[in-house]
Amino acid sequence: MHLPTLLSAVAFLTTTVAAAKPTVYLIRHGEKPASGNGLSTAGQQRAQCLRSVFGATSEYHIGHVMAQTPKSDGKRKRPYDTVAPLAADLGLSVDTSCDRDDAKCVEDVVKGYTGAGNILICWEHDALSDIVDELGKDDNPPSYPDDAFNIIWIDPYPYDDGVTAQESENCPGLDS
Repeated sequence: MHLPTLLSAVAFLTTTVAAAKPTVYLIRHGEKPASGNGLSTAGQQRAQCLRSVFGATSEYHIGHVMAQTPKSDGKRKRPYDTVAPLAADLGLSVDTSCDRDDAKCVEDVVKGYTGAGNILICWEHDALSDIVDELGKDDNPPSYPDDAFNIIWIDPYPYDDGVTAQESENCPGLDS
């Protein structure tokens, strides 16, 4: 192969890889205590488990981690606490630029993302449907069950079909 042809092939592959759009994975924060803020013991165990589920050697290839903006009094911090250990392992910061009720902000972050890898979004479960709806203008997004903490929603680019699959985090001792 001639050098100009090789360089053209490399440029094409680089452009193709850079233009790839991420799959979005949406999860609920870890289990909460009976009262107060933060994570329960089970929620802390889930946060540790996610280090393996979504870690560097996983099939998910996470390149960006989002959690809703926590309040200064400690409320709404569970999503951040759930993904912070994973983000640290991946050498990423947790993007907390969007408020819980601002699905449009999440859409802007997702659709503006140009980095490598996929996006993991950890949020309060009642607002996950709003995010799916905003991403793909889905008229009938699923509802995240009130009693579940282990479901991974998969929303591939171009996000028009909404959640196309669900998986369990399969955290030992937490998920059956």
